[in-house]
Amino acid sequence: MANDGFDFSPGAQIPLQGSGGQAVATNALASAAYRDSDVAEILKANSEWHKSEVKPGSSKLFKSDYFKPNLGEAFSRAVQERMLGGARGALIQSFGSDPQTVVEHCLSATRLRKARDTRLTMVTAVFGLAFLPGLVLWVLAFRLRDSLNKSKDKAFQALGGVLLVAVGGVAAFFLITMPLTGLLALYLRAMVIAPLIGWVLAKRIAESSAKDMRARWEGLLSGAGVSAKIPEAVPKNPNETAREALRQGLEKLSAEQQSNSVFYAGAKGVLGMGTRWGSWQLAEELVPKDPTKEIHQFRSWDVVRAIHDQLKMLERGPLNTGGFPTPSVKHWIVSPVGENADSVSRPSGEDVATFQIKPHEIQRICNHQQFSSGDRHYLGVQFTLWDGQLVITMLITVTVLHETLRVEVTGHALGPVHSLFLSKPAAETRTVKKSVRFWETRTITLPLVKANEVVRLALRAPLTWYPPLLDYFGGKIVLPEPFGLRHAWAAKPWGHRFMADDAMRAATPVLRVVHSAAMRVLEDHGVDTERFNNRSMALSGMVQDAAPKKADVYDA
Repeated sequence: MANDGFDFSPGAQIPLQGSGGQAVATNALASAAYRDSDVAEILKANSEWHKSEVKPGSSKLFKSDYFKPNLGEAFSRAVQERMLGGARGALIQSFGSDPQTVVEHCLSATRLRKARDTRLTMVTAVFGLAFLPGLVLWVLAFRLRDSLNKSKDKAFQALGGVLLVAVGGVAAFFLITMPLTGLLALYLRAMVIAPLIGWVLAKRIAESSAKDMRARWEGLLSGAGVSAKIPEAVPKNPNETAREALRQGLEKLSAEQQSNSVFYAGAKGVLGMGTRWGSWQLAEELVPKDPTKEIHQFRSWDVVRAIHDQLKMLERGPLNTGGFPTPSVKHWIVSPVGENADSVSRPSGEDVATFQIKPHEIQRICNHQQFSSGDRHYLGVQFTLWDGQLVITMLITVTVLHETLRVEVTGHALGPVHSLFLSKPAAETRTVKKSVRFWETRTITLPLVKANEVVRLALRAPLTWYPPLLDYFGGKIVLPEPFGLRHAWAAKPWGHRFMADDAMRAATPVLRVVHSAAMRVLEDHGVDTERFNNRSMALSGMVQDAAPKKADVYDA
């Protein structure tokens, strides 16, 4: 098939940073790969239609938070597996962002974590596994302290801190008063102290990695131009099959992003474009202007082509006031899927090449598939605004049934990336009472990497060579399906006053351009346009209603 087993690129290339005009949305999503917050934070970004899940580990033997991934680890793993996996399903286009850049940052973050985990594994092997009994005792002490800290009783919370001090005291007493001598005594003493030395070294490695990750997180959201470094995606010789497969996976992802087929999922609207908030239909009878003559024959494609040419001129206006940016005008083939469909499949066959439906097939669908089953043709004009945070799409479809011509214009709006992805890293602080002036308080900054985080990283490090094992022990993020990076975590645009204004302001000029182009075709083919003009004037008044509706939710 055209979409499978095809190399979409000319050769090995170094992946570049995302395209301009979409930087904010792209960088916000990419920043999730470097975050060190709790994995459950992703649930805050769930929308009405698209809900991620955090699946806990399946292991009953190792039910411990020490194997639980943080947000960046789980996000990077889930996105890579879904978007580059060998048996992955079809993806939804990420309008307003560059999904390849996001995936590249996930790969880059994973590479950085693997380098960190390699060093931590060496520390764990030398200071932990070689002195396993001591390591187990210290891990149990940390585990017991964490369990006490989760208690709602403050007395038990305080007991958790006292516990570690007590264990340390017992260990020191054991070192000093141990009655044994010889190699066994040396080993037992080392068994107590070696895990502590390993913990100090692991803490320095973890802090260095955390600072680097947070700098990249901060840089992406500040527009500092953080680049993703993934040398493993550039093959150096024909025998490096893994690198070649990764390179082709990235190229396939980029090619699918440019596909001209989309999916209509009921009340969810067009997947990737957002829900339909407005619909305006111009439908009148085709009557000849001269009763003694017949209408000159034309097809839907003739009207669509005229509308297409006129929409290209939207950026031009009579006044020098800025106005519309250059729009993207494109022919779309829309496939219907169920509102609760958990997967989609793209068209395939001889009429499809590299995810693109060929022009002759687009024209055939436009002229003939206007009723009953099958895909439908829509002409779309799309504006990507607010650096990718707002995507406005107006879809136009032209149908002719018997003697009635219908020109329908619908408005779709995809809102900004959820605010969770726009939050910058902040140091964790705590307010405490002053020791002398106890009636006053002061704010202290907590360590960047806490003690239990060092233990977590050190225990996970030896298992990073096989990620499914970490999923089994610690859990993972389950992405919403059908999956697309942009629409999965998009908020509604109507909460932002200016974004809402932009979406509704675009409807009126687009509608009038569509009607004007359609009228010109009708007049050229001898159609009486009086009724069409009257109806167009009525719609011009209706489109000025400053209230978006749920146009796909029918009260029936």
